[in-house]
Amino acid sequence: MIGGRGCCGTATRLVRSVTGATPVRHVMLPAGRVWLVRLGLNLGYWGAGNDAENLELAKEADALGYSVVWVAEAYGSDGPTVLSWIAAHTERIDVGSAIFQIPARTPTMTAMTAATLDTLSGGRFRLGLGVSGPQVSEGWYGVKFDKPLARTREYVEIIRKALSRERVVHEGANWTLPLPGGPGKALKLTVHPVREHIPVYIAAIGPKNLELTGEIADGWLAIFYSPEHAEESVAHIRAGRQKAGRDMAGFDIVPTVPIVVGEDWRTCADTVRPYAALYIGGMGSRDKNFYKELATRMGFGEQAQEVQDRFLAKDYQGAAAAVPLEFLDATSLLGPKERIAERMRAYADTGVTTLTVSPMLQDLEQGRTALRTAREALELAGLAE
Repeated sequence: MIGGRGCCGTATRLVRSVTGATPVRHVMLPAGRVWLVRLGLNLGYWGAGNDAENLELAKEADALGYSVVWVAEAYGSDGPTVLSWIAAHTERIDVGSAIFQIPARTPTMTAMTAATLDTLSGGRFRLGLGVSGPQVSEGWYGVKFDKPLARTREYVEIIRKALSRERVVHEGANWTLPLPGGPGKALKLTVHPVREHIPVYIAAIGPKNLELTGEIADGWLAIFYSPEHAEESVAHIRAGRQKAGRDMAGFDIVPTVPIVVGEDWRTCADTVRPYAALYIGGMGSRDKNFYKELATRMGFGEQAQEVQDRFLAKDYQGAAAAVPLEFLDATSLLGPKERIAERMRAYADTGVTTLTVSPMLQDLEQGRTALRTAREALELAGLAE
């Protein structure tokens, strides 16, 4: 890695390829700034027989100095219970929801949960939110999936009002607090969070939701993030920040990236295939699948259609086989440490500030190896704090 001073008050860092592949392009940094990336761990869903292993991975990440561990929820394990369990067994690492589903809870209930988790963890909680999808929202929660952007904006507004410990008064399209003409009165949160500001993250995929995320949130939870295709998405985030009168300083870009360590990156990619096929093919209906739409915008439309057709026909192996190798490589960390380090530089180049890895587990020791390798690769890439 060679550093130097460029023109116009910027520092130029030329990152050379360590694997003999195409060199990573120049990174233009503000003068005097050191470009650092934090590491996160995404454990996904609880309750799939991997509970003990997930807890051990969280403890390993804590010991390795990872910044945050995230957990998900859909229509199985709930996020808050798992996060409190992890917080009780770790010391320094932040715990975050990726995501709490907006249709699952009223905004004031989410504020209560956020304040409680922040208190129990000693100020280590991060609140990640998302509208989920039509199938889960309407099929599991009985909440109509309409106007998701307006619902998200209103939801965050009420949460922030509640967490500020002012009396919650709100009149909107989705919620009115207190209800008019009844015995209800404006109340304020009785729990005192450890921090004055609990960071809010939003899981966003589409252009309008990305812009909203930049406008109202502290960070973006991204999935299937590819450095080669990130420019447009980040531009939408930046537009939202500008709309709110802010720049990108302090905004956390947090992609979740599958990681598989091994000598042959192509063989490693095969481990990620079922995961990618599930999202592209099965996370949504034939007519409404956000992940398939994302893959299409990335230039994999024909292949994404085949993945969906096979998956919905219950040909799961065929769907996995149809996921393009180029898509898997673009959205994952695959291969030996040196190759992973090179890809990490590419992620940093696009503005990623917290790189959250998701080990594609075969067993606990392989998961631990993936976490350690990611830490070593970050240091090799010159991106570690």
